[in-house]
Amino acid sequence: MSTFESNEILDKLPNHLKQFIIPQPYDEYTPQNQAVWRYIMKKNVDYLSKVAHNSYLDGLKQTGVSLEKIPTMYGMNRILKEIGWAAVSVDGFIPPAAFMEFQAYNVLVIAADIRTIDHIEYTPAPDIIHESAGHAPIIANPEYAEYLRRFGEIGCKAISSAQDYEIYEAIRHLSILKEDVSSDPKNVQLAEEKVIALQNSVTSLSEMSLIRNLHWWTVEYGLIGTLEDPKIYGAGLLSSIGESKWCMSDKVAKLPYTLDAAYQSFDITQPQPQLFVTPDFAHLSYVLESLANKMALRRGGLSGVQKLIESNALGTIELSTGLQISGVFTNVIAGEFNQTAYIQTTGKTALSYREKELIGHSTDYHSEGFGSPIGKLKGINIAIEDMSPTDLEMYGIYEGKQTTLTFEGDIIVSGEVITGKRNLQGKIVLISFKNCTVKHGGTILFHPDWGIYDMAVGNKIVSAFSGPADVKSFDLIDHVPSEKTHKIQLGNKEQQLNELYFKTKQLRDSKSIEGLETIFNELVQNFPDEWLLPLEILELAISYSLPWVDKIEAHINQVKTHNPDKAHLVDDGIELLSITSSF
Repeated sequence: MSTFESNEILDKLPNHLKQFIIPQPYDEYTPQNQAVWRYIMKKNVDYLSKVAHNSYLDGLKQTGVSLEKIPTMYGMNRILKEIGWAAVSVDGFIPPAAFMEFQAYNVLVIAADIRTIDHIEYTPAPDIIHESAGHAPIIANPEYAEYLRRFGEIGCKAISSAQDYEIYEAIRHLSILKEDVSSDPKNVQLAEEKVIALQNSVTSLSEMSLIRNLHWWTVEYGLIGTLEDPKIYGAGLLSSIGESKWCMSDKVAKLPYTLDAAYQSFDITQPQPQLFVTPDFAHLSYVLESLANKMALRRGGLSGVQKLIESNALGTIELSTGLQISGVFTNVIAGEFNQTAYIQTTGKTALSYREKELIGHSTDYHSEGFGSPIGKLKGINIAIEDMSPTDLEMYGIYEGKQTTLTFEGDIIVSGEVITGKRNLQGKIVLISFKNCTVKHGGTILFHPDWGIYDMAVGNKIVSAFSGPADVKSFDLIDHVPSEKTHKIQLGNKEQQLNELYFKTKQLRDSKSIEGLETIFNELVQNFPDEWLLPLEILELAISYSLPWVDKIEAHINQVKTHNPDKAHLVDDGIELLSITSSF
């Protein structure tokens, strides 16, 4: 596992999240990267001061995000701790469930890479501009920070479909290719086609898909205020100098933010045709809770188990007694009235109570799976969990008794009672048998030769969710994406250009202009189409009232003529030179 600088908040992270954290590769940021950061931040602050929610500018100050240089995780964490948050560096997109679980721990995930100058207006890949300059400032707003934490808490429990992870991997692969300027266009096209094909093949939206959609239309692309005068708060818009302007035009439909947003898909490769406007941050939490009320997390039942089976992934059900069963669910038997009669896991399974594994019921003990009837006994109105000691003895559920229990779902358990476990309220949650047979019709579900039979006690399933109840029960250190982001290798020409960026930055930092004209002349001779560095040089020349400013401006006009697609970026940069920032 890579080492990283920890703190009080990060110390609380479970190991399966720490595996995603990488040391911030600060030394790998080039002088041009620093200039890209500086350009975007100055442009954003100028424009966003007019169209962003007022929490944005306040938050930049509160979260330690500087306009002048790419922030370090250490510097951000030193300030973020004052508002109860922390930040970590990761490699590009991480799985949605992990991303949201980080949020549940009040940890902001920040992609280590920074967009290239070729993608200065927008990148489909997460980068440090998007994460630190987009997400971080808004969490300084307490109402929004709580929404983000709560979103993570609920979102990481959402059940995925078998297709979700495949779609995630395809999107991650596409984002990596699109950010790498050396990628073969044919490979990019194939990756785009794969993402589209996978998304089009989805016939029904999983819980994770619904959560992911809500996250996109709020945390990433959310607007706040009125339909007539919305303000930006979504990180995707705050960090994109192209889309932050586009989204304010009449070409983008503005819709009231409701639960309908969960059913609205999105395309990461295209500007969004519509955006949702929430009246305030409190309304975000209202919609989130409305979605949570529809999830198996709160509904449980037969449909919850079926979702877990379809996911083919580690999940948990919680019974009305509080007993939690975590494993890969592979079978469910339905009884009358669409009730769950029996559940079955395959492979390592753990039993827990209130997110803490029961002693003696680890994955080592239940290494080959777990099965149990659910519900009441046939013909008996009182559930086992509600039976008094007298009731239990009356119905033969007593230590040393040979008993046969017939459940409403026609599951029959016959064996000698050994013992039982109770919860804090005194309700029995688990009964162990020896010489036990469990059957449903002619199907044997448990045979005496298989050893001790542990039967879960619960009248119904009250919750079903993704992941284990106790994260310590399972070894989850195996979910890091296989494909790494591409590290761009600089050729001699690029290194020479970056050296000029570096020398210019040194002059600015040292408040000197010695050698600036030499840098400019070398730039004109060797890099006639470069547009950002001339702006950096012009800024210094204007600041010191140098007599050759006209020469720089003439060159910049030539750059615009030769590169019309960059003209608007150059013009915006020139406009920024006259703006004094308070940061």
